[in-house]
Amino acid sequence: MAVELVSFEPATGAEMWRGPLGDVDEQVARASRAWPAWAAQPLSTRMELLRRSANEVRKDAEAFATLIARETGKPMWEANVEVESVIAKVELSIRAYAERTAQRRLDSALQGTMALRHKPHGVLAVLGPFNYPAHLPCGHIVPALIAGNAVIFKPSEKVPASGEFLARCFHKAGVPAAIMQFCAGGPAEGQKLVAHEGVNGVLFTGSAHTGITINRRLAARPDKLVTLEMGGNNPIVVWDTPKITDAAAIVVQSAFASAGQRCTAARRLIVKDTMIEPLLAEVKSLADRIIFGAPFDSPAPFMGPVIDNAAADGLTESFLYLLSHGGRAIKHLVRPDEALPFLSPAIIDVTAMAEKPDVELFGPILQVIRVSDFDEAIAEANATRYGLVAALVGGTPQEYNRFWGHARAGIVNWNRPTIGPSHAAPVGGTGLSGNHRPSGFYAADYCAYPVASGEMEQPRAAIGVGLR
Repeated sequence: MAVELVSFEPATGAEMWRGPLGDVDEQVARASRAWPAWAAQPLSTRMELLRRSANEVRKDAEAFATLIARETGKPMWEANVEVESVIAKVELSIRAYAERTAQRRLDSALQGTMALRHKPHGVLAVLGPFNYPAHLPCGHIVPALIAGNAVIFKPSEKVPASGEFLARCFHKAGVPAAIMQFCAGGPAEGQKLVAHEGVNGVLFTGSAHTGITINRRLAARPDKLVTLEMGGNNPIVVWDTPKITDAAAIVVQSAFASAGQRCTAARRLIVKDTMIEPLLAEVKSLADRIIFGAPFDSPAPFMGPVIDNAAADGLTESFLYLLSHGGRAIKHLVRPDEALPFLSPAIIDVTAMAEKPDVELFGPILQVIRVSDFDEAIAEANATRYGLVAALVGGTPQEYNRFWGHARAGIVNWNRPTIGPSHAAPVGGTGLSGNHRPSGFYAADYCAYPVASGEMEQPRAAIGVGLR
């Protein structure tokens, strides 16, 4: 049985990190002993320590970004943006906590008071993804710590080095080691955390498959908080617009940023048939110009490799499946080196497919669907069990209002990419994309629970009826 975890650089295949697996029982026990004292600290103290953690990240920003770029394969410029997002997350979360969980007092009967306050849950397990190994986990970790919870953070087994670095920044800032713990591990450690009696809640970001497994495992445990941020088979609809070049740029950004490894990436391009030729010509021309390469290449690449060879193999098989079941290649998926997971952007017209697979292809594959009218475009956009993001490019304000009203998604954009949602707003989806607990600004809602209290300084009561 494995006793350590090893990660590898996607761009080179070199060993990246090696370390012992976390001891889940021991870590939960430590967190359980420590969190009441943390919760008893003044809120201002916890906020100040989180601000210091942002400063620790800022001091080591270049080293952190370099580590993320090496471990995920993303370009250095994109890793820098991720580190900046980690820093910004603290002030956003402090503002969200004040707005979403503020204490309130209302007058009550008999000159009493009705008070509303919030309490932490206790020990929370945060299970992170590989694509944004610092920014996305911080969307759970920071608000959870502000609220007074202890956190056991298990990053994806593909990115432990980034997770360990992040935890170290919290510790340097003065957040107790027992309150913010890093747990190295794979699926076994994740499953043990999910099922552990000492864990009061699970905050998950990752695939729908894993999220559904967590949901099933805890279906009989309504006492445990479960927050699921999952993927999407996201549509981007392009309708009447004279700005073809801009529309194409939005499509390419949405589909191919981060090598398509964002939960918000556009998977399906739905286009009005009268626009298909000029739009696809521009999209293909732009995609042909995309540089895909290693994180530190010069000139800087637009996108790096996918996370590993297994992911590249699966995406290659998926593209071949689409081709063999009625898809027509507009731009083929190319893998220059079978030993490394670099993939070119790919575009395939799947309009003629009898059954379009409703799956999240987590990579640089864009499926194109031609439609003839706007109702058909909306129906095609909604032809998915997911519901994270939907975007309309072009169209009139009236058409956008119809699209917004009928699109089944937690984020609906107009003339903006599907990617890069603001974390000053709620971030989450419906269907297989989430369980109605959006993160972003609304993470404060699930990191502390509301407690209503009727209060008087002295007991005062009388029974007015029904006595002899």
